[in-house]
Amino acid sequence: MASSVKHLCTICHDDGISNSAVTWCTECEVFFCGDCEKPHSKSRLYKNHKTMSAEDYKKLPTFMQAISNQCRDHKERFELYCTYHACPCCVQCITDKHKMCKEMKPLSDILQQVKSSASVQLFEKDLKDLKENLDTAVKYLKTRITTTNTQKTKAVEEIQHMRKSISDYLDNLEQDILNDLESKHSKLQSNMATLLQQMEQRASQIDLMQSQFTKMTQYATELQVYIGLREIEKTTSETTKYIEYLESGDHFGENNLEVNISSALKSILKDVKSFGDININTTSSTLKLKAGRKDQAQHLVQNVAGIEQIKPSLLTKLTIPKDMGCLYITACLILPDGKFIILDKKQKQLLLFSNDGIFIRKVITFTGYPWDACFVRNNTVAVVLGPVHQTVLVDVEKNTVIQTIELSHPGVGVASDGTTLVISDNYSQCTTVNLSDMSHTIIEVMGGVGRISLYKGNIYGTNYHENKVCCYKITGEPLWTFQNQDIARPRGITVDKNSFVYIASNEYNSIVVVSPDGKICKNILSMNDEIKRPWAIDINKETGMMLVSSEISISGRESAFVYKI
Repeated sequence: MASSVKHLCTICHDDGISNSAVTWCTECEVFFCGDCEKPHSKSRLYKNHKTMSAEDYKKLPTFMQAISNQCRDHKERFELYCTYHACPCCVQCITDKHKMCKEMKPLSDILQQVKSSASVQLFEKDLKDLKENLDTAVKYLKTRITTTNTQKTKAVEEIQHMRKSISDYLDNLEQDILNDLESKHSKLQSNMATLLQQMEQRASQIDLMQSQFTKMTQYATELQVYIGLREIEKTTSETTKYIEYLESGDHFGENNLEVNISSALKSILKDVKSFGDININTTSSTLKLKAGRKDQAQHLVQNVAGIEQIKPSLLTKLTIPKDMGCLYITACLILPDGKFIILDKKQKQLLLFSNDGIFIRKVITFTGYPWDACFVRNNTVAVVLGPVHQTVLVDVEKNTVIQTIELSHPGVGVASDGTTLVISDNYSQCTTVNLSDMSHTIIEVMGGVGRISLYKGNIYGTNYHENKVCCYKITGEPLWTFQNQDIARPRGITVDKNSFVYIASNEYNSIVVVSPDGKICKNILSMNDEIKRPWAIDINKETGMMLVSSEISISGRESAFVYKI
């Protein structure tokens, strides 16, 4: 973008005068007004200097205006070009920085006819092609966004249609059983009502005879009483037989209405765990881009796989002896020689396994509860004993604690790069330990971290309570913070040689990898890979081996899986 700044004459400005510049000397790197430009152009020393108008200078991109023909370190003019480092040099640069560089050429030879060279045309074409590719890609992605929105709408309609179909079907089944209930209830009610009416009629007849019996014995003649008793006997006999008939015919049986819900219907509540699955099926892109030059600046570009290419392959599983009981693995390590170490918080022990995952021996048992561990250097492993404010250094070969580091805060996470040891407290403090002189420094980390990893001078950490992954400088300044719906209750964290960050998402039973800039992530292991409640994770940056702790679904015991990434 061209500059809109009004430039002043450098000579006049030094004398306290504000005259507008009209020219710029590309070699002196000085602005001149009309009056000052004349002696400059007539001087024998400067008359061959190339100049350009101040207006043309304004048209230069800002980053080009900042490019100088003088070395910033030594304030001398660039005269040579180092082909190994691909940079211009002054004479003193050769002594300070380029003693071992053999390919030094005169800068004038490199710059000769650079504007008319084929490279300018090639890069012009590259820029044009890149712009066209970006415009095409943007248009394509906008189309894809519209397509996915349409797909989402159709998916919602399909889900809702299925939901309505199920509801309508259940409504029909419900109405059928309600109709059946009403029919059987009416029939039962009708039978009992008929029987009740008959019983009430006979009861009224007996009641009437009871009231007449007393009058008959008081006022009737002997003949009347005799004949009356015969009638009463006849009626009572018939009524008794009627009751016996009803009783023997089970007319008095208790007919209870019951409902038996279909077992298939009940199984829906038990067996149906989801409405369905939402999958992202990736197919080959239809996007057509122009091919770029494959030979440009290849020596400057490191071939690093993208996040989509990260696909762990399972190699083996650590074999935990059955007589060891259940473990609570809070840290797992891959040693430089390929052996594995796991930290068992439950039994307060450090265990060593061979390269093929076979148990070798118990290294040491701690008196306090160990929270985390990391490899330091040589045969040394650091273990955080959180509640007692201590971190111990353990010699794995000698099976002993060789040094105890006292802390001013509890320890939750620990990491090392071989020269520095960092211990986090799960809140806002970390202690850095210089392993050369064991000096301590307390640093503040905004937001706080629990489990940590240390790589290339950066601290990577997980925030369990806020479901965050954070990156800080070794001095505590935040670089980035990442949150994503795939990361819940993050525990262990590690970094590979390309600075991709791997997190054990404990609640979601998954391993998630985050890009080095903390902007995107990918789920690389899940329950489908038998990952359950992962806590600890480690990567050997040289070999690409990854170790992940997990519950074993069948037994409920914990172990660790070995992968190649």
